[in-house]
Amino acid sequence: MQYSIKEVFSPKLFTTLRSYSAAQLGQDTIAGIIVGIVAIPLAIAFGISSGVGPTEGLITAIIAGLIISIFGGSKVQIGGPTGAFIVIIYGIIQEFGLGGLMITTIMAGIILIAMGLARLGSVIKFVPYPVIVGFTAGIALTIFSTQMNDFFGLGLSNVPANFVDKWIFYARHFDINWWTFGIGIFSLAICIGMPKITKRIPGSLTAIILATAAVWALKTYAPASWGASGIQTISDLYALPHGLPAPHLPSLALADGETFFTTVQKLFPAAFTIAMLGAIESLLSAMVADGVTGDKHNSNTELIAQGIANVVVPFFGGIPATGAIARTMTNINNGGRTPIAGIIHACVLMLVLLFMGELVGMIPMSCLAAVLIMVAYSMSGWKTIVGLFKHRNRDFWVLLITFGLTVLFDLTVAIEVGLVLAMVLFLMRTNEQTHIRTLHDEIDPNEDTDVQLNLEHLSIPAGVEVYEIDGPYFFGIANRFDEVMTHVSGEKYPVRIIRMRKVPFVDSTAMHNLSMLIQRSHKEGITIILSGVNDHVHKQLLQGGIEQQMDPHNICANIHFALRRAQDLIDRMNKKEK
Repeated sequence: MQYSIKEVFSPKLFTTLRSYSAAQLGQDTIAGIIVGIVAIPLAIAFGISSGVGPTEGLITAIIAGLIISIFGGSKVQIGGPTGAFIVIIYGIIQEFGLGGLMITTIMAGIILIAMGLARLGSVIKFVPYPVIVGFTAGIALTIFSTQMNDFFGLGLSNVPANFVDKWIFYARHFDINWWTFGIGIFSLAICIGMPKITKRIPGSLTAIILATAAVWALKTYAPASWGASGIQTISDLYALPHGLPAPHLPSLALADGETFFTTVQKLFPAAFTIAMLGAIESLLSAMVADGVTGDKHNSNTELIAQGIANVVVPFFGGIPATGAIARTMTNINNGGRTPIAGIIHACVLMLVLLFMGELVGMIPMSCLAAVLIMVAYSMSGWKTIVGLFKHRNRDFWVLLITFGLTVLFDLTVAIEVGLVLAMVLFLMRTNEQTHIRTLHDEIDPNEDTDVQLNLEHLSIPAGVEVYEIDGPYFFGIANRFDEVMTHVSGEKYPVRIIRMRKVPFVDSTAMHNLSMLIQRSHKEGITIILSGVNDHVHKQLLQGGIEQQMDPHNICANIHFALRRAQDLIDRMNKKEK
């Protein structure tokens, strides 16, 4: 099927500018500045927690945010680093280094572009909610666990990446720095309490300003005997450059006996995970935004924009990026309605990187840990988990499995198994909705839609058996139906009618089984009649060669014609016997 590039790639920025106004520019400017300010602590915190640094987090928010706003399929989407990527980025860096992360991110970007060009944007929306909540809650718990070192001021290095090993390591070396812990509690209290006072000023930003000021005052004026100088800040651990670094090619350190291609093969699962995670998070964010603004995003364009951002940003040392729900909602709530707000947000972050490096370096690490603990809490979806736990149905167990895999193993395994669970869940539910009935004596017209109403029950002629498939006729049902037809007991009916009036589609397995049934029935002297086949299914049967195996008169529009045809065949058989 041919389609134009505009169907899959039509950035909202260019359509928006055709009717842009000065009034909207004012609203977008205010929203962009506020979102930029909100993004500062998050970008820094995500960069540090991912195992890179604050600069990389800011660079990602600037470049990816700019590209996603220019080329994106949503008018209000704000892109940048998010908490969902922390776990997988950290794991990639530990095993393959920064070069491996750059190549993985570029590969993920290419996958996202390919998904958009293949028009898979709408498919991503069908990932079941329990799967999404499961790995999102798992990511939240993992993020929370990674912040304990900075929050309590444990000063530990070489902390294990594995969740269980990490907590065992914490327990064995739990030596709290009380000043650091106090700043962390102070910051956490502000993050929790600020929304109750006003929602106009982000609690994370307020916490960073006040905590940084408090630490500066303690380090400057407090007596040395107090030990406040031991409170670690960003500048104690990271160097903050002034401005964007020059673009550079990734360099991948190869293990002994390995080629570049074999290493790329090892990185592909992680790249696929980043791509899927980015696609799901960005499209969910865009869908939430549509619900608030009343607009409609282009999911394929959004995937392509996300892909372009992830291909470009690694050359500047950045990390994977996607649409960020919290920043997108902040943009909407402050009046942002076009991609111009996202562009302004990126400009604000650029100014921070250029002129506020020293101030950023003074932010205490325990304050950033508190901000990320709040991010983890917001991501956890605990209300949904509690709601599903009360029922403990199939959805809850899918959520629990995905959650457990995310925490105990890694996000790559969780995404892969989660998608498999999503497909299995869909097939099971579809299978449950499809029913097979066998009728021998009569058909009640009051229960059917392809018969004439106000008639007495339709009699099924002697020697005729009617089977009805109610629902999609795909491989699961095809095998079940084949078993029913194969192992039918009792009298051998010379004519079998298969009612397909409620079959919306058939797949290759169903057509294969139907073909084998027709061939087997022909050998046994049994005639198959198809009833109520819709135009779409009829076309599929024609393309699959089913119609060529049958008398065209045996494919009937409805049950009336099918019963008449069956009666004619029975009459002919009786005449031959006489």
